[in-house]
Amino acid sequence: MTRLPHLALSLAGLSLLGGCAGVPSGTQPVGGFQLERYYGQWHEIARLPNSFEEGLSCVTADYSPREDGGVRVINSGLDADKGEWSQAEGRAYFTQGSETAALKVSFFGPFYGGYNVLALDDDYQWSLVAGADRDYLWILAREPQLDDGTYQALVDQAAELGFATDSLIKVEQGVACPVADGES
Repeated sequence: MTRLPHLALSLAGLSLLGGCAGVPSGTQPVGGFQLERYYGQWHEIARLPNSFEEGLSCVTADYSPREDGGVRVINSGLDADKGEWSQAEGRAYFTQGSETAALKVSFFGPFYGGYNVLALDDDYQWSLVAGADRDYLWILAREPQLDDGTYQALVDQAAELGFATDSLIKVEQGVACPVADGES
């Protein structure tokens, strides 16, 4: 797997452009959050366009515990045009207590951006995640595909919260995604 500096540096740009690790105004992160249930792999189903994921498909995020009490974040994606996998490793920490799904995440030095779970399945099978403002939005799921009804409900919820859902990019996942080097 190739570690592309473009992805890591661009993710650092999220921290700088987002300006902070806050929560978009008028939204509320999920309460009663159980981090241990959130650990593991998530597939990116859809996202708002951003420079650090431009051209990437088969995007996943893996969350696991860090020794310092934070969360280890590994984002991976395939640049199909180049035939290369890219990966960036970051760290995340709660900003409003461990039962509120508001975190700050960093992929580069001391710069942090927001990571806010705005909707979460009771069984932790899908989530709606925003950055510190309405420029960043992701729909994530445990499986590479999400049923149409759930997807549309999440899009509708995001639209009600003021996100530009007309700009959502559906991310190619599933059988179209080869296994990255070193993964099984």
